[in-house]
Amino acid sequence: MSVPRALVLTPPTLKLTVPSSKHEWTLVQNSDKGRSSTDEKGEVKGSLADVDVEGDMVLGDMDPDFAEPFTSAKPKQVINTVREDAEEIVNDPLHLIRRRASKRSDSSPQHSRSQSPAKDAQSPERLMREHSIRTNRRNKFIECLLRDDVDMAELRKLAWSGVPNELRPLAWQLLLGYLPLPRPLRSSTLQRKRGEYSSLVELTFTRGREGLDQQIWHQIEIDVPRTRPGVRLWMHRSTQRSLERILYIWAIRHPASGYVQGINDLVTPFFQVFLSAYIDSDPEEFDPSMLPSTVLNAIEADSFWCLSRLLDGIQDNYITAQPGIQRSVKRMAELVARIDAPLYEHLAAQNVEFIQFAFRWMNCLLMREISVTNTIRMWDTYLAEGPDAFSQFHLYVCSAFLVRWSEKLREMDFQGIIMFLQSLPTQDWTDHEIEMLLSQAFVLNSIWQNAQSHFTGK
Repeated sequence: MSVPRALVLTPPTLKLTVPSSKHEWTLVQNSDKGRSSTDEKGEVKGSLADVDVEGDMVLGDMDPDFAEPFTSAKPKQVINTVREDAEEIVNDPLHLIRRRASKRSDSSPQHSRSQSPAKDAQSPERLMREHSIRTNRRNKFIECLLRDDVDMAELRKLAWSGVPNELRPLAWQLLLGYLPLPRPLRSSTLQRKRGEYSSLVELTFTRGREGLDQQIWHQIEIDVPRTRPGVRLWMHRSTQRSLERILYIWAIRHPASGYVQGINDLVTPFFQVFLSAYIDSDPEEFDPSMLPSTVLNAIEADSFWCLSRLLDGIQDNYITAQPGIQRSVKRMAELVARIDAPLYEHLAAQNVEFIQFAFRWMNCLLMREISVTNTIRMWDTYLAEGPDAFSQFHLYVCSAFLVRWSEKLREMDFQGIIMFLQSLPTQDWTDHEIEMLLSQAFVLNSIWQNAQSHFTGK
């Protein structure tokens, strides 16, 4: 079977008003025997003690002040990067799409920041043809999203090949089931869910740090400052306070798992995508404290609920002993043994166990291996694949990801393999590399999805 072209591959059609006083806080989980946990140095203990989760990440100094109230963000005088109609977008996500549609913008999925350098040498005719294709796809997206009742099958089919930037916030919320497909129900749903989150924040932090689970809070307090190191968005105080609230509230609402290291990374694509709806600049360089508090609160609440939707499908990755990850890593090893036997045999000969590198790939959904921009493009396809994609389809993506480096890995010894896999050369990856990876995973999924008898892992 030939591998389909990445840029044209299409899968089968798939059927807060909170206390005004300052609180002392910043976020973790009840430790259980036999489960993986972390100490302050980021070392994994317990049944997965040899697994490196953090890699070479450096723990930054925590701001001595604790998290601020939910509505503490104030708009600054310089707000030229904030869209003038941000408040309207808060109440009606379609407002942005209608405005963009009227301007006939020609943006494409991550086009401005991640197009392949090879495109610079393309002929004008080819560039015009690609421009026409992008415009046509974008118009189909707009037509789909503006319907009174969105066709989910059509939206998934369109989203599989990438969602245009300005349409992504609404598309993701629909694909996740956070917003209802019928348009008349969306405003009331947003108002209700954001109000629920605001109430959770008020109830949880009304007593400040004194009323928190100190073990959970302590681990989150360690992890938040080292989330997406080097990205300015996640260095800002207001962003870190939002992340702390999201993680802590999710943890106490899910006592079977609590907070597990790595969940902090999974918030970042949602926050960045939803932030992009309200600004006219690069989200990774933006200071969220420039936003009106109502906008920042909406982004935080939407990120919380969408994170919850995602984690509902992979929660067994984070419960005691993390059976979901153990199962996925075992199946990945079995799959690689069949699709690239020389690589599998070389890893075995060098005493490299898949859990030593693939644990992090499953736990953090490859977010430590690729940029947030790459992750966002990848999640377009995951969300289009359906609710099981973050567990099932991700298995095939990780397998294709490993096999991509097969030739280099087969020339390395144990130490070289581990060091290489902990610091992969993906810094310059664009949409092209991500789409090729997704294409290869799609082929593997098509071949092996219904061949469960070939897997010994259950």
